[in-house]
Amino acid sequence: MAAGAAEAVAAVVEVGSAQQFEELLRLRAKSLLVIHFWAPWAPQCAQMNDVMAELAKEQPQVLFVKLEAEAVPEVSEKYEISSVPTFLFFKNSQKIDRLDGAHAPELTKKVQRHASSGSFPPSGNEHPKEDLNLRLKKLTHAAPCMLFMKGTPQEPRCGFSKQMVEILNKHSIQFGSFDVFSDAEVRQGLKTYSNWPTYPQLYVSGDLIGGLDIIKELEASDELDTICPKAPKLEERLKVLTNKASVMLFMKGNKQEAKCGFSKQILEILNNTGVEYETFDILEDEEVRQGLKTYSNWPTYPQLYVKGELVGGLDIVKELRDNGELLPVLKGEN
Repeated sequence: MAAGAAEAVAAVVEVGSAQQFEELLRLRAKSLLVIHFWAPWAPQCAQMNDVMAELAKEQPQVLFVKLEAEAVPEVSEKYEISSVPTFLFFKNSQKIDRLDGAHAPELTKKVQRHASSGSFPPSGNEHPKEDLNLRLKKLTHAAPCMLFMKGTPQEPRCGFSKQMVEILNKHSIQFGSFDVFSDAEVRQGLKTYSNWPTYPQLYVSGDLIGGLDIIKELEASDELDTICPKAPKLEERLKVLTNKASVMLFMKGNKQEAKCGFSKQILEILNNTGVEYETFDILEDEEVRQGLKTYSNWPTYPQLYVKGELVGGLDIVKELRDNGELLPVLKGEN
C-alpha cells in the first residue's frame, strides 16, 4: 500500500524553470505528458492537483507535471497561458491538446483518450456516441449564430467558407465559429447530427439554417438580416458594458474565481469596502478584451469603472485605498 502511494506521488513532477521544462519534454518525448499551469493563490488549482494525483494512480504510464504559471513566465507566455488552471498535453515533444479551466470530468476524459490513442479501437457501445451528440449540441448552441467552417474567419481554408464569412461580415452579423479541420470527430459527427453532408454549416439558436447556397438565397430574398443576430458596434457595446452597474470591474475570471494575481488582489480590496459591484470576465470575450484597451486608453487588466468612467487598475485602486479616497470614489461622491 505504501509503495503504491509513493509511486503515485512520484508520478506528479514539479517543474521550476524553463530549462527543466524543455529537458523534460525531450527526455520523456515518447510518454504522454500532462502539464498543469497553476497558481498557489487559486483554490481551484489545488482541487485540480488532487484530481491529477488520482489520475496518476490510474494512468501510471502518463507523466503529470505541475508548473507554477507566474513563476516560469517564459513558458507561460510561449504557450499563451492567460488563466489558471490550464492543462497542456504533449506527445513526441509536440503540444497535442489543451484544456482551460477546472473541469475534472473533461480532464479525465482527455487523459484517457490520449493515453490510449493508437492503442485500442473505439469500443462498440453507444456511450461515446451519446457524448458526441451532447458535445455537438453544446457547440451548435455556443453562440446565437454559429458557423462550422474549414479554417477560421481570419483564415478560411476553402472558397465556400470564405464566401460565407464575407456574406456574414457584409451584413454585420455577429457569429461564433468552429474550425472542422481542428476536430475530425466533430467534422464527421456533425454531418450525421444535422443530416447535412457538406461544410460550411450555419446554425442560429442551435438550429441548422443551411450551407452557402441557402445563405445566398436568404441574402437575395432579404431574409438573412431577420434570421441572424446583428452585431452591435463595439464602441456601443463597451459603453453599455461599462455602465452595466454603478461599479464595474473588468478582470481575468469573476467574483467567485479570479484567474490572475492582480484580479484576486483587487477583488479583496473591493470586498473589504462592502460596496456592491459587478464583474466581467475578459477571458470569455476576446473582442471586449482587446477593444476595451483602446476604448479606455488603458493597456492592462483589471480595470475598474464607476458610473461608466475609468478609475484605473490595481495600483490606482491601492493608492485610493491608502489615501482613504476609495469609498467616496466607489460611491460616486468624488
